[in-house]
Amino acid sequence: MRAAFGFARSFAYGAILRSSKLMIAVLMTAGVVQAETVTVAALGDSLTAGYGLAQGDGFVPQLEAWLQAQGADVAVINAGVSGDTTAGGLSRVNWTLTPDVDAMIVTLGGNDYLRGLDPGVSRTNLDGILAAGEAAEVGMLLVGLSVGANYGLEYKAAFEGMYPDLAAKYDVPLYADFASGLRAAAGMQEGMSEFMQADNIHPNKEGVAVIVAAIGPTVLDLVQAVE
Repeated sequence: MRAAFGFARSFAYGAILRSSKLMIAVLMTAGVVQAETVTVAALGDSLTAGYGLAQGDGFVPQLEAWLQAQGADVAVINAGVSGDTTAGGLSRVNWTLTPDVDAMIVTLGGNDYLRGLDPGVSRTNLDGILAAGEAAEVGMLLVGLSVGANYGLEYKAAFEGMYPDLAAKYDVPLYADFASGLRAAAGMQEGMSEFMQADNIHPNKEGVAVIVAAIGPTVLDLVQAVE
């Protein structure tokens, strides 16, 4: 009888031990899942690609470094193509959104403006990009642009207005102007020349750092929302 009781007690203890180990394994696995790196694809043009800059000085590597310095476990993919328009972005968004991508930053439209393309066409393209992101169920951030009045005030209003309209349609956060950090810095400097490359279109390393410092908190919010 005593032997039988001892066997039962030993069996029960073993079952509890195995159960405890299983629970620990489950909790550890859950912890690993929670700690997975967030992958962000930055879909854009030369401003995203880092045109004219050394490999580590462009927007994507500087943004990734800034986010990691804030404690974010994040990897930012450079999906920028110099010279790309919103049409180009639309043509490659689906293969940009691979299964490992958790979020997407959309920074397109500058080349549409430089070419004087119809804002209605640009809007349709951006709409398609955001629709693809929504279908892929990734977090998104839409980055707008502030442009000049070269093509008239009506064009300017239509172009700039497509960004808040589309952000509202897809219920995604909007960073109103990619260059807002530079504009703010220029208010304390004698113009933006010290932040620009010789073409006066693309920011230099220091200019990118200013842009990243300004947009960084908004991207960090996106990363944390995905986490």
